Amino acid sequence: MAVGRILSSLLRPAQRSRISIDQAIPKLRFSQQLPNSLRRQPFSSSPRRSQLQPGDDPSFSSIVDNPPELVRAGRRHGPGLIILAIIPVTAFFLGTWQVQRLKWKTELLAKCEDRIVKPPLPLPPRIDPDAIVDFDYRRVYVTGRFRHDQEMLIGPRMRDGEQGYIVVTPLEREGDPGATVLINRGWISKTLADQGKRPEGLPKGEVRVEGLLRQPWKKNMFTPDNRPDKGEFYFPDVHQMAALTGSQPVWVEATMDPDYLLDLDRATKGVPIGRAAEVNLRNNHAQYIFTWYGLCVATSIMFYLVVKKPPTDINRRVRMNKNW
Repeated sequence: MAVGRILSSLLRPAQRSRISIDQAIPKLRFSQQLPNSLRRQPFSSSPRRSQLQPGDDPSFSSIVDNPPELVRAGRRHGPGLIILAIIPVTAFFLGTWQVQRLKWKTELLAKCEDRIVKPPLPLPPRIDPDAIVDFDYRRVYVTGRFRHDQEMLIGPRMRDGEQGYIVVTPLEREGDPGATVLINRGWISKTLADQGKRPEGLPKGEVRVEGLLRQPWKKNMFTPDNRPDKGEFYFPDVHQMAALTGSQPVWVEATMDPDYLLDLDRATKGVPIGRAAEVNLRNNHAQYIFTWYGLCVATSIMFYLVVKKPPTDINRRVRMNKNW
């Protein structure tokens, strides 16, 4: 009993203080006593969403309920595919054309080499210009006198890294001035272009010239026009030179045996260095055939790979199935 009384006396002040606190709390309005800056503010001003989710609807069907279909994103091919398809076709036709050109050039070289190995023929006094094509690279010889007063220099022309000119001189035949022909005597250095510096290169009297009968030359698109009024010739226009000198439009290229020491002596004295008696036609058509057909094969493989290549993951997307 004594113990119970002691505990009761000890707990009575605590109960008395708890009652006073419990009575004070309801009467205190904490939120009204706080300043506005410390009051609770809402985290977001957007209205709250409805708690109802699409999955709560018993009739809802998700995309995962249907098998996805993988498709290529965007267009399958663009205009570049058309260009890629045209390249191999064009290369094939160009390669076939070069095959025909190779056949033509091979036959031409065979004819020219057959003509060049034959002994030289005397050049007739009068020549039909239309018949020269059948005697291209035919070895001929002609006698007469050089008209050095009508000499023409074509150039500039390079030889062994040195600049110079091609000397063209009319050759007048005895007894028939109308039988004059144009002789391509060969190359001289630019420093000896003046006739006064090369007296040994201006033979007097009757001479015998052996050379190749050639077709009239054709001008390319990069060569400027000749200016005969100023004595400037950039390419051998046979018909123009013939009309200027009163000779036949016949072009003969003087030939000589190649000899390095003799050529040095001729170059020093100003004696024109003629060409060798050989065919100098270029035949690169076999290289062109390999190039065009190779391009055709390469672009055909590229075209096949582009068309048949499967789409990668980056080029795929999931197309939404709307038939739910």
